[in-house]
Amino acid sequence: MSTRDFELINHAYRARALTNFDWLDHGFGTRHFQPPESLATLRQIHSDIIVYAGRDGCWAEGDALLSDTAGLWVGVKTADCLPILLVDARHRAVAAAHAGWRGAVSGIARKTVAAMAARWNTRPEDLLAAIGPGIGPCCFEVGPEVAVQFGEPAQRTRIDLPDAVRRQLLTAGLDPTRIETAGLCTACLAGEFHSYRRDREKAGRMISFIGV
Repeated sequence: MSTRDFELINHAYRARALTNFDWLDHGFGTRHFQPPESLATLRQIHSDIIVYAGRDGCWAEGDALLSDTAGLWVGVKTADCLPILLVDARHRAVAAAHAGWRGAVSGIARKTVAAMAARWNTRPEDLLAAIGPGIGPCCFEVGPEVAVQFGEPAQRTRIDLPDAVRRQLLTAGLDPTRIETAGLCTACLAGEFHSYRRDREKAGRMISFIGV
């Protein structure tokens, strides 16, 4: 998939495949986006912890949120890490996950699919996934201690984080035609996105959200 599969509406990128559901709202916010008021978030800790969202606000630690509550959006904050949105169309259930390199190595995308299966009996064929803007392989150079955790040689190299997450979703059983990737590098596109690698402590955060 490519950026042709995403469109920018009101300062948030929308995956075209997800806009086909009239009961679903979602978006990958740019630096100019104002998130929904009824939003559940987490204190993100670069983990594989997955939480069911019972109410709005920031009230737990973890890096993925599940919801099937109408009128409640779940969201993750990013500034180079990847936001991942998942939709179970059969059960009208959703998930938002945050994947930096630690989250990717710990299998957060695959484990979020498994958590949806445990809660709602979600099947891989029920799922659509969208991987939003994040740091691209053009800018994500890592040291040997990180490279080896992605199965790369112990040397400085560039990691394709979106591809690593996509491969996890494929391993979880998703059809490749049901996974969309924005292909937008947050480090390159300073006018649209915050980037921790580019701006360090001065970097803000974008909100990506999804809800029934």
